[in-house]
Amino acid sequence: MKRLLIPLAAAGLSAAALAVPAGAAPQWVTNDLVPKPADAYGAAAFWLDANGAALRKAAQYHWDAKDVTKVVATQSKDVPDGKPGMTAPTGAPKASKSGNVNLPKTIGKVFFLDSKGRYNWCSATAIQSRHRNLVATAGHCVYENGKDVFQKWVFVPGYYQGKAPWGVYVGAYAFTAYDLDVYDDYDGDYAFVAVHNGFSLVGQKEVGKGEFAEWAGDKWVKNEEIKKDEYDAGFAKYGSAGPYWSKDFDATPEKVGHDYSGEKILTKVEVTKADYEAAPKATADNKNGEQYEQSGPTPISQEAYKKLAAEKADGKFLGWLDVQKDKNGTETAWYETHYYVKQWVKAGKTVRYFRDHYYIGVAKDTGRLGDVVGGQGFAWNQPRGQKVTVFGYPADRHPDGDKPYSGVTPKWCSGVTANKAYQVNTFRVEEHQVLKCSMTGGADGGPWLMRYDNGKRTGYVNGVTSMFHDQDGNDRVDYISSAYFDGETAAVYDKAGYAETKKIVGPNGELLQ
Repeated sequence: MKRLLIPLAAAGLSAAALAVPAGAAPQWVTNDLVPKPADAYGAAAFWLDANGAALRKAAQYHWDAKDVTKVVATQSKDVPDGKPGMTAPTGAPKASKSGNVNLPKTIGKVFFLDSKGRYNWCSATAIQSRHRNLVATAGHCVYENGKDVFQKWVFVPGYYQGKAPWGVYVGAYAFTAYDLDVYDDYDGDYAFVAVHNGFSLVGQKEVGKGEFAEWAGDKWVKNEEIKKDEYDAGFAKYGSAGPYWSKDFDATPEKVGHDYSGEKILTKVEVTKADYEAAPKATADNKNGEQYEQSGPTPISQEAYKKLAAEKADGKFLGWLDVQKDKNGTETAWYETHYYVKQWVKAGKTVRYFRDHYYIGVAKDTGRLGDVVGGQGFAWNQPRGQKVTVFGYPADRHPDGDKPYSGVTPKWCSGVTANKAYQVNTFRVEEHQVLKCSMTGGADGGPWLMRYDNGKRTGYVNGVTSMFHDQDGNDRVDYISSAYFDGETAAVYDKAGYAETKKIVGPNGELLQ
């Protein structure tokens, strides 16, 4: 990065850590995600509802093949903007294993909705902070096009197939580089997000209509169909204001035979052409299933014809389609025809009766992120050429179409970063650090850990996966890159560390405001 993000007094860092130009303006950027606990409850419940259906629906943040570029070593002299520094990690035992590298408990996925309503995820890690509530990931996994924050942003450590073993942590405040936010400069493609206490849904509780109406979190109604005499007894007991009873006028009339003695109406039911031709001819008795009428052929446009043809192939269109051609075989006109058979139904609508059950979701506070899974350390202004272990959930195909990763389980790469700064000519990148690694999209946002201790499962975050590259031109990702973590990054990290967050629910599962 080229500019310092925040003045020394605001950052709270020592003069040894950062050298600040006189008169430098604060240039870190912070944005609200979901700061209120009541709103955070809804965001967490959105992802957890229906046994994590929304989590399973999400797809990896996708890099198009055309965006998989080459990196080029810069010619400028690469000088850190201050002295190197480190913040120590806090560990958490009993993590799972993958090969000969123990997976840290701190890693997981961040989930969010983009401006088009698509469900996406990236990789991320918990990182040490004074309030034990901080997540580190790529900036483009928090900010859409470097500008607006994504919606319903949550972090799920240890995520696996719709499961959140240590709860869901809703993002409250996001912090990133001024250059990423204003200039879409990927030299600042990192973000630190302060998250609320963890949250999990542990069950449901049936309540009255009044409590149900006041509940701001996850809630639903189940309708138990009952007989009329049960409804009448309940209504007599509770009165018109009773909270547990309702009735409904079914829009689907009850079918009856042609000889039904009560009041009835002759209607028509659409069938296929084949079923119509196989049906009995109409008679004076007007029996159910007899031919009723043929409607058409009716002229339609070519566009309508193509749309209906697709629906017919899926079984959604019962009518008959026809096309007229000239002597050269060119289509000139298009038609649709509908066929109907007879069906008698009772006059009026059927009344159905229900007992209504009102439920609210029972939630549990799982604690501060750092207390539950620990937090990785943080390092800045380190020499290039460091040995790092990189974790992430790769899932994208390679540009050649090969898809070796599923995104279901975390993977890792280990190696020494290049000892030069690299630029990407098609992006605003001048100072990235690079590592030989074949992980693909979905791994972006994953941590680059220096001095990774395989026993303690901790290290120092010295980068997060930002971009993917094809250096040898064989249409396969072979390098990944990260923003270089310098004094500016340290200032953003330090500022994020001051953000205080809250519990979402109380000790009895009650929603906090």
